[in-house]
This record gives sequence, structure tokens and C-alpha cells, in this order.
Amino acid sequence: VIFRWWKISLRNECRESRPGEIKESQEDFLGDSSLHIQVAIVFGAKVLEHVLNLCRGNYDFLERLPVPLLLYIISFLELEDIARLSQVSRRFKMICNSNALWENIVENLCDTITPEMKALAQEIGWKKVFFTNRLQLQLQLRRRRQKQDAQKKK
Repeated sequence: VIFRWWKISLRNECRESRPGEIKESQEDFLGDSSLHIQVAIVFGAKVLEHVLNLCRGNYDFLERLPVPLLLYIISFLELEDIARLSQVSRRFKMICNSNALWENIVENLCDTITPEMKALAQEIGWKKVFFTNRLQLQLQLRRRRQKQDAQKKK
């Protein structure tokens, strides 16, 4: 772990000051609480926590994957596993409840998706479309058609 700093000042006495540097092994860094405090002050508690986890070997690669790749991977999970994964973190909750994921799941499981169904899904959300039974979905589509027809007549 390398911690570097420098002074930026308009004062003449500080112009000649050189950057400072502390180099420590990961084990030494873990035991240096004064350096922990400095890192937390400069970079914040989350950065300190991240660096400490790196030094301990606790690095969550799955959490760092890009969202499109996670959406692709999650789309292969069973529904119960998606529900459990959504409880892991705020990021996974957002991804597991996203329209993009549920649109992908509905498209993979349904034979045909009409433009009318897509429009309804954009209104109420793909997850809700997925969990709505077919009769209720047909009823909602019929109501939507009637509402659109009424608006066209006006």
C-alpha cells in the first residue's frame, strides 16, 4: 500500500516542500491505525473499507461486474435465486428489480410478445407483467385498448 501526499500552498516557505510517501506491506498497513485514519480523512470511510478488504483478500469480483453482464448472468437463475440475490446488496436489489432483467426473462419465457403487451409493460413494469396471470393480463390489455379508443374518439 502506497500513500502519497503533497502540499499545495501560495506561501513561499512551502514551495520547496517535496511530496511525501509511505510504503507499507499489506500486513503492515492492516496494523497501522494512524494510516487508516489518514486514508479515511482524505478519501472517506468507504475507500478505507475497500482498501482494508483488498489487503485482507476479501474482494467481491461479482459486485464489480458491469450491469449488462450481471443482467445476462442473472437471467439464467431460478426465480427463488433472483429473490435471494436481490437481498444481497442495494446494487443487486436494483438490478434484480430492473425492467431490463424482467423484460429479458419475459422475452425468454413467452412465445410471442405483442407491441400492445410491450406498451403495457412499459407502463406497469415488466416484473408486474411477468407475475400477472394470463387472465388478469388480458383484462388489463382490454382496459388499456378501451381507454386508448376513448381517447381517440375525443
